[in-house]
Amino acid sequence: MIKNYILFLLLLLSVPAKAQFGSLSPAGEISILTIGPGAELYDKFGHSAFRIKDSLSGVDVVFNYGVYDFDTPNFYTKFAQGKLLYELGVSNYQPFYENYVAQNRFVKEQVLNLSKEEKQGITDFLWKNALPENKKYKYDFFYDNCATKIRDVMWEVLGNKLAFHEDHIKDELTFRQLIQQNLQANTWGSMGIDIALGAVIDRKATPIEYQFLPEYVFKGAANAVIQRNGETVNLVKSTKVLFKNSPTPTENNFLLSPLFFLGIFGLIIILITFRDIKQGTRSRYLDVFLFLFTGLIGVFLLLLWFATDHSATANNYNLLWAFPISLLFMWAISKKHVALNLKRYVLLLILLLVLLTIHWITGVQVFAIALLPLLIALAVRYLYLMYYIGKEGKVATE
Repeated sequence: MIKNYILFLLLLLSVPAKAQFGSLSPAGEISILTIGPGAELYDKFGHSAFRIKDSLSGVDVVFNYGVYDFDTPNFYTKFAQGKLLYELGVSNYQPFYENYVAQNRFVKEQVLNLSKEEKQGITDFLWKNALPENKKYKYDFFYDNCATKIRDVMWEVLGNKLAFHEDHIKDELTFRQLIQQNLQANTWGSMGIDIALGAVIDRKATPIEYQFLPEYVFKGAANAVIQRNGETVNLVKSTKVLFKNSPTPTENNFLLSPLFFLGIFGLIIILITFRDIKQGTRSRYLDVFLFLFTGLIGVFLLLLWFATDHSATANNYNLLWAFPISLLFMWAISKKHVALNLKRYVLLLILLLVLLTIHWITGVQVFAIALLPLLIALAVRYLYLMYYIGKEGKVATE
């Protein structure tokens, strides 16, 4: 968060929009900047921005749709609810560039092959969009972000003259698969995203929808054309690497991974269950903890689905294992002698795990692989609870 704050302090070295309206000189150029992934989870997907450079007038500025205001009232609440407004920031190019160099993130530039009128059209649109009354917008990770804005601005100005070819897309991937391409497998960030985002991101993305990621904005622009005066020209005139980053080796410590932690957790659940089977007892505290643990996660997922504006958190079938209703049965499961009718609820939990398995196999939703040890352990524990409650109830009626 501190690094983000410093970034936006740099971006506050901004150029007043009202003072910048005017005509580009013949030396004026418009380009797309593509920034490589960073070290933090929120940087893993890269970044995109427009650059307007006019050496004759001395203008060299970046239009960045990834800015938000830390002074927004109830900042963190609005961020969590998906109600935080992002905005178009305008900054001088040099501090923008130096910030990403300091983060060791590559910077690529695609100079656009535009006519004088087209350059002026995009320039006027961006400066107008940067005015205080126009600069804010409702951010959406998949459909309205810093990357999609690049495509949408060009569409807005160039209209039907602009065509994105699709033959550079070789694989039909879902939104979830596209996200995971940018993340390391078996990391907490990867698992957290898989748990928090619902089945809505498990549909195939169309080629144009790939451009919610900066990487595909770069590839899409490289494969786009403009129809002008009866001829077809490439959208991109030239491409250059402004800064080549130094590759940093990724450190993977399996002992700190979610698969290891959940594997140990699942093993503990199964070992305690086998001990209970052998001794004919039931570890009540384990059952209370499991109902509390899965129930609280379920409440969190339910809130993400229904209490926020995040479009990607809907239809989340992780609720089939993280079932919030379990919180209401914590008192009942904590008792030494469990009521026989609780067996029906445990049966429901087992059926939900079966339904989750069907959803996974049929591709309705893909779940985090790291969850597998926990899901197996929950199934083993619930099956034993079914047996134990039934046995205890039978003894009580004899």
